[in-house]
This record gives sequence, structure tokens and C-alpha cells, in this order.
Amino acid sequence: MEGQAVSTKKQIDYLTIKGFKSIKNLDRFRLNQLNVLIGANGAGKSNLVSYFRMLGEMMDLRLQRWTTSQGSADRIVSFGVKETNQVESFIEFGKNGYHFVLEPTVDGGFVFADERLFFQGPKYGPDWYPQGSGHKETKLKELFEHGTAGSVQDYCYSSIAGWKVFHFHDTSDTAGMKRLGSLHDNDYLRHDASNLAAYLFHLSESHHDVFEQITKIIRLAIPFFDDFVLKPNQLKTGEEQIQLLWRQQDSDYALWPSQLSDGSIRFMCLVTALLQPDPPSTIIIDEPELGLHPYAITLLGSLIRSASKRMQVIVSTQSVPLVNEFGIADLVVVEREDGHSVFNRHQEETFKTWLEEYSVGELWEKNILGGRPRP
Repeated sequence: MEGQAVSTKKQIDYLTIKGFKSIKNLDRFRLNQLNVLIGANGAGKSNLVSYFRMLGEMMDLRLQRWTTSQGSADRIVSFGVKETNQVESFIEFGKNGYHFVLEPTVDGGFVFADERLFFQGPKYGPDWYPQGSGHKETKLKELFEHGTAGSVQDYCYSSIAGWKVFHFHDTSDTAGMKRLGSLHDNDYLRHDASNLAAYLFHLSESHHDVFEQITKIIRLAIPFFDDFVLKPNQLKTGEEQIQLLWRQQDSDYALWPSQLSDGSIRFMCLVTALLQPDPPSTIIIDEPELGLHPYAITLLGSLIRSASKRMQVIVSTQSVPLVNEFGIADLVVVEREDGHSVFNRHQEETFKTWLEEYSVGELWEKNILGGRPRP
């Protein structure tokens, strides 16, 4: 199965999900460069983020472990196994696609009932590449590792593995971003920013312009912040470690990350993720506004818009001020209908008269756009 040669990873064009948590039937939904998910609590925004987490775990051969962490397959399929007997999905990106069907097992896990790759050939039309059934972990990674560069399996795995979920909610004292870490763990920013210090040090050495831009934006949101203090320490074993130290304006004293507010350190993580010089093709962030000052939220909106010119961005939010930073065409309104999640887009032209007097966030707050709690 060699397929046609390809050159770059692709972001997501269309997404089909059936039977995953509250997403009973999302049929070939178009994803744009920028996708801002809005909706009431429990509407299903986080379930779409959870789907991408599952996809990432699948690519790392950890589907069964992830399923166990969720409780069991019964808690993942829509309304339990008595009503839904499988999770099905088809993702279309460029000329390629990835289709899989997962069925719950008696021990609470999943097994692949079907897995196949898709390629829209220029001469002979669509081609499907079945991977069989009965396996508990995807065969895609193995195909990638033993395949040919530029083949269909190489392209599909590289693309899907390039869709990253970032989650910076844990800012406790035991969070990785606040602790000593290996200096050499700096190839990419980890999903929880547990290697933030090492990654920032790497940027300061190899992408100094990006590092300077990151610190400049952080200073705008955190006026007392001056700069990072990133000094590697060598252990007796020879390993080099580093911690996220910083200093404030008019002081040369190095402060600890615990001396930053939770919102401040989350903002540092977000700025780094959105400005990273070699970004994933698609990034997914759940409620990035958590703990942020209103002015920081305004900066965040600008960063997200700018980032969407370099990568595909999917953001879930509850923040009216953040929604104000986008256009109606950027929004995906998520609502519950008959117990399951429905995803819709609106055309800005439809609300042209409303926008003469109200902001986008105000229209959402007034429930003109939908996606607000119903009485």
C-alpha cells in the first residue's frame, strides 16, 4: 500500500462522529481555519475536545488505557451500550481520510470493528485501504513506522498525530510546569506545558525572535513581569535540568513559578503554544480563558486570530469577552437537542442589523445566536 507521494501534513476539512458521548450524529461537519465552540454547560463542547484526546491516545497506542481512565467504553458510547453499540468516525483532510469503528468489549474496553485509510486519487478516483478488524490498538502507527515516506499511511499518521490538544488547567504546585524538568525535553511543547521551561530555553537559543515576542506579550498582560530566568543546572549524573524562574520589574531576584497567579502562568503557556515556531497543523484548546484578567482575554483573542493564519485552531469557551474578539462566521454553536449535541454555524449576513448595535458576545449573551441555557 504505497499510494501517492505527499508533501505536508494537513489540517481537518470535514469531521464525522457517531456514537461518541453526547455526539450522537455529527455528519461531515466542516472545520475552518478558526473554530470557536460556544454553548451552555453540558452542551457537548468538551466532548468534542475529548474526542480529539481519544484520537491522540489512539495514535500513541493507548486507546485501552484512555478508555479505562474514562470509566469504561459504556461511558463513552452515546447513552450507554444498551442504546449505542459502536463509535464511528471519518475524518477528511486534503485528499486523504481516516475511518474507524470501535465496538465495546465485555471487559469495558474497545476493539476495532473496522479501520481503513482513504485516498482521493487524481486518476482513478477514491481508494480505500482496509486495515482489518479485531485489533485493540490502531494499526496506523505500525504502518507508519514500517511504511514508505510519502505513502498513504505515512501521510495519514503524520497528519493525525499533528493534531494536538493543549490543556493548561493544572497549575498546582505539583504541576510539571512548576517543577524541575529535563533540559533536553524541548523538541515540542507538551500538551500540559510540563516542559515549559525547557521549551522556552530552546526558543531563547534557537528562535530568539519568537522568544522575545512571547516575553513582550506576557509583559502586556502581566505588567510587573520583566523576563524569564532560564538557567540549566547540571546534576552529578550529568543530566541537565531547568526550572521556570522569572523576575519582576526593577529587580534582579529570581522568583519561583509558585509566586505567579494561576491565571498568569496559564497565560504564559497559552502565549507559548500559540506562538510556537513549528506549530501542529491543528491545535485544540478547552476553555483557555480560565482565570485570566479581562485584558489578558482580549490579548488572547488577538493571539488566537493570528495563530489561525498559521495553523487550524479549535477553541472551546464560556467567555463572552473572548467571543467578542471573533466574528459570527468563526463560531460553532453547540446545543443539546433530544439529549444529544448539535453543532451549527451562522452566516454573519443574517445578523447584520443586530451587529449595528450589539457585539458578537452580546448577541450570544442575549441568546440571539443560541448556545445559551434554555429555561
